[in-house]
Amino acid sequence: MNRIAIAVASVWVALAHPLAAEEAEAVINLPPEGSVSTEDGLAAWERVYEVVSNPRCANCHTGPDNRPMWSGPSYGKTRPHGMNINAGESRMGAETLPCATCHITSDAPNTVPHAAPHVGLDWQLAPVEFEWFGKSSAEICAQLKDPERNGGRDMMGLAQHLVEDAAHKGFVLWGWSPGGTRVPAPYSLQQHVDDILAWGTAGQPCPTN
Repeated sequence: MNRIAIAVASVWVALAHPLAAEEAEAVINLPPEGSVSTEDGLAAWERVYEVVSNPRCANCHTGPDNRPMWSGPSYGKTRPHGMNINAGESRMGAETLPCATCHITSDAPNTVPHAAPHVGLDWQLAPVEFEWFGKSSAEICAQLKDPERNGGRDMMGLAQHLVEDAAHKGFVLWGWSPGGTRVPAPYSLQQHVDDILAWGTAGQPCPTN
């Protein structure tokens, strides 16, 4: 299957701060085998890295200390999440203070500047194997192409993960429409899916440093 069209979050159209059309749906278009050069694949990867290293993604893709981060222009200096939050081994804060105490599961728009953001899925940190915060382009590239560290996914699996998460109004869509004064991830969901597939079609090349 090389084309999957999933329209997501139609309810957002009626909201005061709707997602742009290109951010509210994603279409998987797999490039023909051999159609993407290594050079173009590396260029696609660098755009992928801009997204995954952005605070909207990286702040919750942290390591085994289980601490989400606050970074980006809206937070001032980079620092651990306020209130001394530790998500614990569950990555949901269940051992201490559950993420859901403040990060409720809701489809409502994130329009209150200082309120805890919410999405349509239960809030949690990404698995520790998905650590991105502070990692280099080469490190994250190696992690994303390794099935033992990316949830057992090939390039199509990575693209489908993005589209399916967005279909549940999850963290992926929120990255491009975080609300408040938070700076969104660059490009768009569609561009990100396209870049993942272009990078994969090129053989998942990684930078050398």
